[in-house]
Amino acid sequence: MGKKGKKEKKGRGAEKTAAKMEKKVSKRSRKEEEDLEALIAHFQTLDAKKTQIVETPCSPPSPRLNASLSAHPEKDELILFGGEYFNGQKTFLYNELYIYNIRKDSWTKVEIPSPPPRRCAHQAVVVPQGGGQLWIFGGEFASPDGEQFYHYKDLWVLHLATKTWEQVRSPGGPSGRSGHRMVAWKRQLILFGGFHESTRDYIYYNDVYAFDLDTFMWSKLSPSGTGPTPRSGCQMSVTPQGSIVIYGGYSKQRVKKDVDKGTQHSDMFLLKSEEGKEGRWVWTRINPSGTKPTPRSGFSVAMAPNSQTLLFGGVCDEEEEESLEGDFLNDLYFYDATKNRWFAGQLKGPKSEKRKRRRGTKAEPEGANKQESGWRRLTLRTVMLVRAQRAERRMRRTRTAVKRTRSHSTPW
Repeated sequence: MGKKGKKEKKGRGAEKTAAKMEKKVSKRSRKEEEDLEALIAHFQTLDAKKTQIVETPCSPPSPRLNASLSAHPEKDELILFGGEYFNGQKTFLYNELYIYNIRKDSWTKVEIPSPPPRRCAHQAVVVPQGGGQLWIFGGEFASPDGEQFYHYKDLWVLHLATKTWEQVRSPGGPSGRSGHRMVAWKRQLILFGGFHESTRDYIYYNDVYAFDLDTFMWSKLSPSGTGPTPRSGCQMSVTPQGSIVIYGGYSKQRVKKDVDKGTQHSDMFLLKSEEGKEGRWVWTRINPSGTKPTPRSGFSVAMAPNSQTLLFGGVCDEEEEESLEGDFLNDLYFYDATKNRWFAGQLKGPKSEKRKRRRGTKAEPEGANKQESGWRRLTLRTVMLVRAQRAERRMRRTRTAVKRTRSHSTPW
């Protein structure tokens, strides 16, 4: 048998193993999820009492992580949805919707009838169709003690012009998961990776799905070439050339009974639609030049006006059998797809301006209000990065024993 035949046979073997593991995880987690369905239904009953749209100016949302923060396609606004908060004893899940007005530096809570169930670690993508739409897929719900998890596989759309929620039911979509990534590509949503976890088992994914925004149909893609290994919490962005970039992420595997080993990925791949061949995609591994980010996962990603990809923060874990230490980061990197090069980013405050003053008035002390205006400008420029799931991974040490940590991450 030639090398090509061996690789194909090995690939089929890996697919069968993954399918068996998914079936095993699904069977064991079914009972857990059935237990949580009653709690989810209770919260939905409370949400059903909302019968009209209510917009209330408010202070910034309460602390939370694994929420989504998306830029409105037509307005200078950011849309915050969902998330979770753990106070050391109890886990709280949200399905609240907030709007941040960038110019006014103000928040508004928007209550809309029939919202999606409470969740975190989902993915949200904004498209301009129909006056703007916010599409949400998947995510998870956790029990109050943080011990059980329900993974969603539902698809929702928020019509921004009318402020109405709609659940879109379409067969053939991805299995329930969190920590996945999703982007808008032409008139489709492309989804990659993620993971599903029960109390005792877990599985990471590297599958790719496409949702057609015209036909409202899911399709599973089968790209040729060697693609990324299963992972969650990675970067997924669209280049100016129309390709999709996958970078980094996190996965873990069981090395022996009750002992898992985590991997911080730092490899990078390009997913490209084959020209002239509709529905045909190909994976290519790339090795950009420049100053690359250190290995990490759970970082935030946003697109700059010049089509560069901005990467902010993340976490790098150092794991041993009975210990876990996480190094949380706040650095900034730019990826230029045209040059296939990484750049380290540095933020600077506004340039000082010399102003004429009227005779007899005292000059302001040097630096007065400079810090305040600098931070305001910094906030306006980077709020999508700073607030968009900067801590995307669950704080595992504060919830369960290290051997059962939930090492996923979810941005943007």
